[in-house]
Amino acid sequence: MKQLSTKVTSNGHGQDSSYFLGWEEYEKNPYNEIKNPNGIIQMGLAENQLCFDLIETWLAKNPDAAGLKKDGQSIFKELALFQDYHGLPEFKKALAEFMEEIRGNRVSFDPSKIVLAAGSTSANETLMFCLAEPGDAFLLPTPYYPGFDRDLKWRTGAEIVPIHCSSSNGFQITESALQQAYQQAQKLDLKVKGVLVTNPSNPLGTMLTRRELNLLVEFISSKNIHLISDEIYSGTVFGFEQFVSVMDVLKDKNLENNEVSKRVHVVYSLSKDLGLPGFRVGAIYSNDEMVVSAARKMSSFGLVSSQTQYLLSALLSDKNFTSTYLNENQKRLKIRQKQLVSGLEAAGITCLKSNAGLFCWVDMRHLLDTNTFEAELELWKKIVYEVKLNISPGASCHCTEPGWFRVCFANMSEDTLDLAMKRLKEYVESTDSRRVISKSSHERIKSLRKRTVSNWVFRVSWTDRVPDER
Repeated sequence: MKQLSTKVTSNGHGQDSSYFLGWEEYEKNPYNEIKNPNGIIQMGLAENQLCFDLIETWLAKNPDAAGLKKDGQSIFKELALFQDYHGLPEFKKALAEFMEEIRGNRVSFDPSKIVLAAGSTSANETLMFCLAEPGDAFLLPTPYYPGFDRDLKWRTGAEIVPIHCSSSNGFQITESALQQAYQQAQKLDLKVKGVLVTNPSNPLGTMLTRRELNLLVEFISSKNIHLISDEIYSGTVFGFEQFVSVMDVLKDKNLENNEVSKRVHVVYSLSKDLGLPGFRVGAIYSNDEMVVSAARKMSSFGLVSSQTQYLLSALLSDKNFTSTYLNENQKRLKIRQKQLVSGLEAAGITCLKSNAGLFCWVDMRHLLDTNTFEAELELWKKIVYEVKLNISPGASCHCTEPGWFRVCFANMSEDTLDLAMKRLKEYVESTDSRRVISKSSHERIKSLRKRTVSNWVFRVSWTDRVPDER
């Protein structure tokens, strides 16, 4: 008698991929400067630990927020009692204004259209439940975040059809790739309900261009399908460029109050921009009233605690803090990313040019023994078990080209990152030395064979001529 559901007994959760297996290996042997200096350094976790000091300083100056007080008086009982799933109005207002600030106040967000969720994982899954039936498909550009195989598919029954992108144009989305993915879904007899993108991209660390965003809006308009824009890294854009949201494109095209806008949904979270994944704060923003209503009901399965909302509403309402934080966060991310890129270059490794996120998309194709995903897996195992670095292989992100890896840089100290680059450089140098030795040995053997054959030919030829001379 079958006693467990198929969801329990199947591997549909996707956590048997190398992305999650790397985490497991790290947890068995985690690096610690004092207790375990030879352990595995975690470079597979996209956490932003660069600005905790700014938040801690704010907390010290605002003890009422952390102490659940208002004007010096405890509001613990008020926050501890039942709260409905609409969320605290003051928090949703502060969150909407923070999202606007990140986008340069070019676009606005109506707090009444925000649905709170326990992180972006919950937000994305909720949207799948709202927009797709089991067996319906969403198109996702590759490479994409490995967790989507779990978040979007496991409990909802939805399917993912990849939009294959190539390094030849920096993995940008093209019209032909979109059309091919749509046609592939049709061949598989899958009903396409929408496209989901991360902007900025995880794992690429790049922003979608205006051309790509325009293309996506035009595509979903022509197909009468949805677009989900996961913008949880929107506050991590560094350098001279400003983040461009799909909301900017809707405004530019005068589609803000159009039917198309009802099929464009934004996912946001404070996990990456503020570095607060443990607070479990995510949000859905939608112009479709039915989606908002249904998602709000579903949010009862993954609410954000009232205490968390109260604390963060005070934090995000402090405009001096948010302005200082966003500027400083971007500066520190830029410096740390440059440190990673320089360390990689010292090891003879390059990466995709990027200006956002907490990671780089690293090109190690030249380190593969063969141009195959089997060789990529072997290289990944060596880096995890020998070099003691946990990085994420491109295959786990559904990249179509072997040899690419996602490497995170914001979840460790400068010294730890330097050590990681030192380990990697030593590995590459030792690998190059072995290859030189192997090549040299091969050339010597090849040369010896030539000489042996030449001598043999000479001897045979000379022997053959002796009778004639006699």
